[in-house]
Amino acid sequence: MEAVMYTHDYRQTLVTDVIAQFPAQRVFILTDTQVGALYLKQTVAALETTDREIHTMTVPVGEGSKSLATYEQISQALADAHFDRHDALVSLGGGVIGDLGGYVASTYKRGIAFIQVPTSFTAQVDSSVGGKTALNLGSQKNVIGTFYQPVTTIIDSQFLDTLSTRNLLEGYVETIKMSLLAGGDFAALTATISTPGEILDHRDALIKASIDYKTHIVAGDFKDFGQRKFLNFGHTLGHAIELADPDLMHGEAVGIGMFQLAQLLMPIEIQAAIRERLTALGLPLSSQYLGTVAFYDNLLNDKKVAGSTIDLVVLPVIGQPAIQTMPLTEFKTLLQSAN
Repeated sequence: MEAVMYTHDYRQTLVTDVIAQFPAQRVFILTDTQVGALYLKQTVAALETTDREIHTMTVPVGEGSKSLATYEQISQALADAHFDRHDALVSLGGGVIGDLGGYVASTYKRGIAFIQVPTSFTAQVDSSVGGKTALNLGSQKNVIGTFYQPVTTIIDSQFLDTLSTRNLLEGYVETIKMSLLAGGDFAALTATISTPGEILDHRDALIKASIDYKTHIVAGDFKDFGQRKFLNFGHTLGHAIELADPDLMHGEAVGIGMFQLAQLLMPIEIQAAIRERLTALGLPLSSQYLGTVAFYDNLLNDKKVAGSTIDLVVLPVIGQPAIQTMPLTEFKTLLQSAN
């Protein structure tokens, strides 16, 4: 697994503990318009003290940037600046920037050094760790991608201070997911949290527990053929809802996906555990798009569908996830009967 560095000064860590330790002469910083407005200038200023040649690109915020067109623009910029395999790409942003930057780094000249500086809660607890990269193909999410480990992932929880409440909460859903999969003290902690302020009060413990659980799972199944599938808890229905409902953020859709699947296939105690954690923070349990034609079309394109069956992550007991494989027609009938 990649190294994860915890810090409250990402610039110092990036300069002293990462860039200074390997021979990159050129560093490319990829960010988006939202994060760039807050952090790009100060990040460049810090890296300029290393006497490296610094290049930057800012792409539009949102999933639309995880495209082949944007990938080509970034790759061309690297080539025009004569980046070689000794140089480095830094992703400064949330999950979209991490996925996009990772895919570019993994494929440009068959792989250059990749450094993650995740700025969103979702990215810090989930997408920046584990080595998955991705691009979207039209409306299909994460269809193109690689497995490629960053040199390091720098976790600075102070980034969370500039998130909106909604962005904080949608990222926290991934932490809820991890805690229910892990069980124990981690699940007990998320059961006590009912306000955004309490999330921030416990941010360092929540982030570390999430990363510890994910790295443990991924270490035993890097290519996602076995236990790593547990991390898809809530995502099968969540992705289908997210793509159909333009008003939902990713974490909100995952929360709905967890709860709706629990209502269909899991014990009442699990349903209650999910409901209590989500409703305490005003997070949604359903969507008007659940059960629509668009929802079912998205479900059919999900990567957990294999031929005529679908793999579903269920939770018979907190801390003991399992994979339940069902015929797709049976699952669709189950969904329709519930809606």
